[in-house]
Amino acid sequence: MYLFVCLSMGYFLLQWCDERFDFQATFLQCLAKHVPNIYSAEMDPLVEKQEEMVQAAILYPLECYLFGEDPDIFLEKLQQSGTSQLCGKVFKGGETTYSCRDCAVDPTCVLCIDCFQNSIHKNHRYKMHSSTGGGFCDCGDTEAWKAGPLCTKHEPGASKIMEHSRRVFPSVIKYIVDMLIWEEDKELPVELTIREKVDSYYCVLFNDEHHSYDHVIYSLQRALGCELGEAQLHTTAIDKEGRRAVKAGHYASCQEAKEEIKRHSENVSQRPLHVEVLHADVMAHQKFALRLGSWLNKLMSYSSDFRQIFCQICLKEEAGSEKPCFISKLMLWDARLHKGARKVLHELIFSSFFMEMEYKKLFAVEFVKYYKALQKEYISDDHDRVLSVTALSVQMFTVPTLVCTQNVITTITETLLEVLPEYLDKNDKFNFQGYSQDKLNRVYAVIYDLRYVLVSKPTVWTDRLRERFLEGFVSFLRILTCMQGMEEIKRQIGQHIEVDPDWEAAIAIQMQLKNILLMFQEWCACDEELLLRSYRECHKAVMRCSTNGRSREKTVFHLCGHTLESRPYRVSADPVSIHLPLSRTLAGLKLLKPLEEFQVELLVEYPLRCLVLVAQVAAEMWRRNGLSLISQVFYYQDVKCREEMYDKDIIMLQIGASLMDPNQFLLLILQRYELADAFKKIKPTKDQDLIKQYNVLIEEMLQILIYVVGERYVPGISNVTKEDVIMREIIHLLCIEPMAHSAITKSLPENENNETGLENVIDKVATFKKPGVSGHGVYELKDECLKEFNMFFYHYTKTQHSKAEHTQKKRRKQENRDEALPPPPPPDFSPAFSNVVRILNCDVMMHILRTLLQRAVELETHLWTEAMIQMVLHLLSLGLLEEKQQLQKSPEEEVTFDFYHKATRMGSSALNAVNVLMLLEKLKRVPQLEAQKDTVNWILQMFDMVKRLREKSSLATIGATSSSEATKGDESSQDKEKAERKRKAEAARLHRQKIMAQMSALQRNFIETHKLLYENTLEVQGKDDAIMEEER
Repeated sequence: MYLFVCLSMGYFLLQWCDERFDFQATFLQCLAKHVPNIYSAEMDPLVEKQEEMVQAAILYPLECYLFGEDPDIFLEKLQQSGTSQLCGKVFKGGETTYSCRDCAVDPTCVLCIDCFQNSIHKNHRYKMHSSTGGGFCDCGDTEAWKAGPLCTKHEPGASKIMEHSRRVFPSVIKYIVDMLIWEEDKELPVELTIREKVDSYYCVLFNDEHHSYDHVIYSLQRALGCELGEAQLHTTAIDKEGRRAVKAGHYASCQEAKEEIKRHSENVSQRPLHVEVLHADVMAHQKFALRLGSWLNKLMSYSSDFRQIFCQICLKEEAGSEKPCFISKLMLWDARLHKGARKVLHELIFSSFFMEMEYKKLFAVEFVKYYKALQKEYISDDHDRVLSVTALSVQMFTVPTLVCTQNVITTITETLLEVLPEYLDKNDKFNFQGYSQDKLNRVYAVIYDLRYVLVSKPTVWTDRLRERFLEGFVSFLRILTCMQGMEEIKRQIGQHIEVDPDWEAAIAIQMQLKNILLMFQEWCACDEELLLRSYRECHKAVMRCSTNGRSREKTVFHLCGHTLESRPYRVSADPVSIHLPLSRTLAGLKLLKPLEEFQVELLVEYPLRCLVLVAQVAAEMWRRNGLSLISQVFYYQDVKCREEMYDKDIIMLQIGASLMDPNQFLLLILQRYELADAFKKIKPTKDQDLIKQYNVLIEEMLQILIYVVGERYVPGISNVTKEDVIMREIIHLLCIEPMAHSAITKSLPENENNETGLENVIDKVATFKKPGVSGHGVYELKDECLKEFNMFFYHYTKTQHSKAEHTQKKRRKQENRDEALPPPPPPDFSPAFSNVVRILNCDVMMHILRTLLQRAVELETHLWTEAMIQMVLHLLSLGLLEEKQQLQKSPEEEVTFDFYHKATRMGSSALNAVNVLMLLEKLKRVPQLEAQKDTVNWILQMFDMVKRLREKSSLATIGATSSSEATKGDESSQDKEKAERKRKAEAARLHRQKIMAQMSALQRNFIETHKLLYENTLEVQGKDDAIMEEER
């Protein structure tokens, strides 16, 4: 047999070298003759012998023709001529990869260990990862690195142009493609059929991810009657290669074996194993097609010219035909290929297209063209992501130039819209009840592709790029529209819910979208025109969702002389959803650019409902709704989701507070928290559950008001940077207790590059304390940062709040200081949000504060708690700090914020009316509030300080006026002095004249009463006057 192969080798070599012969026909004739003979023993193959025969009969003659000389001699010359500029090493699962945190464009840009050790990046900050398999080394890719794209091993070199490759490659590639996508089980293509067909078949078992290893072994033993060892051998080969012939024979016997395997592997919960009956010749050619693919893969590493020619042929489309090109055919067939074939295909793509940047982009165009079909195939497939051609998306979508030339964002979002319709309810909102976790995990891969696309922001915006991004953004808004208000819940009353609804899928999608939403907002911020248009589109989408089903008549709410008209809605009675990505995206865009707003109440409504839901859950009003709601509320405020859920809802309330009338805003808050009656004169109740419920709701509402007014460490809300935000987060974490690096990292949100920003700022706010004999090193907060502690930091859980308060009071006590923990002076609001502070000194706020303080002082009602009074004191502190800061920066007449005057004004005209100052003095004598005495004293001191600042400001204004007038000249000054003296003299004269008139009237009255006395007195007076006249 081997001698025959060697003789025929020379024959075919002579034919290939003869230009008169049709290479493709001769090549296929050679394969038809040798391949079935070489791969005849598939059940018990002699692998080494098969490889030897393949080399001798096919590959060696092919290489001789291709290289024009002995292959060994040619390859030695080629290696001496230089090396490739790209590494292209394909990673295996578990292999170590390195990413430079300083120079990588994004975290997906990685190096193999050899390239890393020979690069500049080993001296930088870097991360080590364990590869999941399928990726490749990015050394040499200039678009993957900000600096140092090449290691010392891959500097540019020269290569030779290969002859005959344009003649060989088309035939080889066509054969590989035809055999891998061949659908006939019994027949071969005509050109490969040169001998009489024999009745020789194989029963072939394919790998899947549904059946366990033991289940396959059991099924094979029962169906084929084989021993345990043989069944294990078959199963191991199937798991490794993706398929295996488990029986050889005539067609009928193989078909019988197939049915038996399917029968024994099928049960109620599992579908049967995938089994096919293939003709022996079909099996042989398919196996050799893979061997030929591996040969091409090796050939690609020899020369850039080989790669370019291969790519050109694979991308070439038939003239006048709508059929896809060779590489697209293979991609579209990928989900139907077995594991071994997929591996060869992916390696071939890596070694050719991804090694040539020009062709990588062209391949990406084909990938995007068929992206929807590929993802749908993957979602329907059961193999792991690493075995799918869709996993190659990370290699293309992270290339900035591709994103700028292809409408990738629209393609991905439209794909999501096409694969998720089965989860839409009758209102076109997602509802994931009864979802398939495996299928959703595959959908997450599509979402992750969107993250790859957005990871690199464009530096230059063209009209074309702007239009394409906006088109993609509008398409993405359609997804968010389906999520806005999804999976609404209604409060369960009476009976406890029977079965907890599925909630994990909706929260998981929110987690997947968190960084994508942030990246969309960052892209919009890069271009002012784009930001404006994106904001308008998002606003329209929010309004469309908000106006659905709003037909009920408005109700009227009166308090403190103010009126609110709103449509009736109660969170405790009507449906509510925690999922509001559209509203939150709008809030993020609003931060980037102050824009005119209309129907603000409608925009605030839904985030406010969400916050009220959280409050009512805390008040145990929803306890009959089970654990699913508690879990949703937990994730809503958790570090994994809060940036695009809880935080954005607070921001939307701040937007509302900045644009609405402050009294109207607070009336809306009271109404939605269902506390309107709690701040009116109501009859006392003895229902302890209702009292407790009211108290918790009031506490939650006050807390939100503190956040709306006091939480300003958000870029756009005030003039702070991202570094300032991270520093504040770290400060408040370390105010709880010293923490290890890992604990701090877990408590900080990650950006799109999986970075927290911790390393950039940790040394500014903390010192590292090295570990002792046991334990681990921790960071301790620097003393100068303690003044930044805010007891009502909005990312504290209730446990963290209590622990931080206890820690800080204990520290102050040890320092022999009072235990007051007032808020630190907050940064000024940006101009667009400057009106937020008005809610502190509006009528409704004063009413709320006075009412709660009055209740605590009177001790007659149970509608107050110490925590509630603590929050009231915090709000008073914020108001005084705000007024103090404004007075220190501007003269009194320019300061319109009059918190001091409002707080010291009587609450009503009643005889027993009191103001806040009076109530605070009384509060110090309440035994239950002894712990708050220091805080009350601090607030009273602040009142005094603000009062003195106002007086000082008034005197300074008068002094400044006098000083400016003196500079006009002495003459002017003297004139004013004369005028002032004249005015005073005139006033004195009028005053004397008035007194004299009064005295004259009294005299006349006396004279009338005592005429005789008056006459005698007059005579004596006349004599005296005469004597005096004579003396003169």
